[in-house]
Amino acid sequence: MKIGEFNMNKHGGKDGGETDPSAVESEIKNHLLVQHWRKDFPILHTSLYGKPLVYFDNAATTQKPSIVIEAESYYYRHTNANVHRGIHTLSQQATEAFEAARSKLQRFINARHPHEVIFVHGTTEAINLVAQSYGRCRFKTGDEIIISAMEHHSNIVPWQMLCQQTGAILRIVPVNDAGELDINAYQNLFNPNTKLVAITHVSNTLGTINPVKSIIHYAHTQHVPVLLDGAQAIAHIAVDVQDLDCDFYAFSGHKLYGPTGIGVLYGKADLLEDMPPYQGGGDMISSVSFSATTYNKLPYKFEAGTPNIAGVVGLGAAVDYLSAIGMDTIIKHEQSLLNYATELIVNIPDIRMIGSATEKTGIISWVLAGMHPHDIGTFLDRQAIAVRTGHHCTMPLMERFGVPATVRASFALYNTKNEVDKLVNAIYQARELFK
Repeated sequence: MKIGEFNMNKHGGKDGGETDPSAVESEIKNHLLVQHWRKDFPILHTSLYGKPLVYFDNAATTQKPSIVIEAESYYYRHTNANVHRGIHTLSQQATEAFEAARSKLQRFINARHPHEVIFVHGTTEAINLVAQSYGRCRFKTGDEIIISAMEHHSNIVPWQMLCQQTGAILRIVPVNDAGELDINAYQNLFNPNTKLVAITHVSNTLGTINPVKSIIHYAHTQHVPVLLDGAQAIAHIAVDVQDLDCDFYAFSGHKLYGPTGIGVLYGKADLLEDMPPYQGGGDMISSVSFSATTYNKLPYKFEAGTPNIAGVVGLGAAVDYLSAIGMDTIIKHEQSLLNYATELIVNIPDIRMIGSATEKTGIISWVLAGMHPHDIGTFLDRQAIAVRTGHHCTMPLMERFGVPATVRASFALYNTKNEVDKLVNAIYQARELFK
């Protein structure tokens, strides 16, 4: 089976005969635009097994544009120094670049203040910070934390650890067969013991976009704060933390076309002010003596030790890159890819799609009867197509759908319909080979 990138019948009338010129023109313009973006990503011009790389593992990590790579390199070549602690020129330049990136992140998520942006290693550390700094000193035996059945392990395990420490209890929002949260069940979980809601904005396995604004609104009517795991949302949805009114928002730089080892915890200033430091060390203090220590102001009281300065600078460059393109443009392109890929993959014989929510981002998970996902992943790798196979750090969700693992293809701004065609053709080939 061969699938052409520009299927003209898709733009025709009901009989598929007449082509819509404006739709074709739009398709061609989008194709040229994406080709322009692809030039910005050096790794996309490499080959594996003699074939051009097709990278569909973006939910695990995105590739990096040259502007990000060069920003990190420039820092190390020209302004490498520690921040906040020196009066010499290099230290001042490094500090300016570091804090400029913080301001870029503030604008990108529309936080009210720069000091509401806390730099951490990634989403995982951000959630652990809230669990230990906000939860550990507040929760007690019998208190309840609401999470969902579609959470990544990083938004399960920290709360389990907190429950072991405090005697609190986890309550789980169920997921329906389409991969959507049961909102009625969510609301019914609330009671006077409910102290926190921690929910993913977008499922990393299903692609489901959760109705987080309404989730937050209901929690606030019950005087319960909400943390959103934004790891899968931040690069694919326009995030406005003030509009959402979330209390905490966590995300990783490496899923936002930025470096690994850097991420952000957003928190409302009044909550962060009342939380004790997560770690002790340099730069998170105002004064230290053997009798007592006073802590630094926000955001620095949560940023102990020498930070990942180059990572922060690189993340700031990634935000510049995305802002120049525009999130609306990225969303439109990725939604088009998702629709195109879904229509093709769902019609492959013996395939079962996992997750068919009405509101989705560019993630497709599936299983193929008679084939282990790892075998499919290995076959696709030999075709230079990178996908993710396994439980995707969502083992409870795998149990919910009765599968040990899935194959997951996840899209980014630089992916094309031609690459989707290659993926679908390779799935057909794998099906024939293993059958």
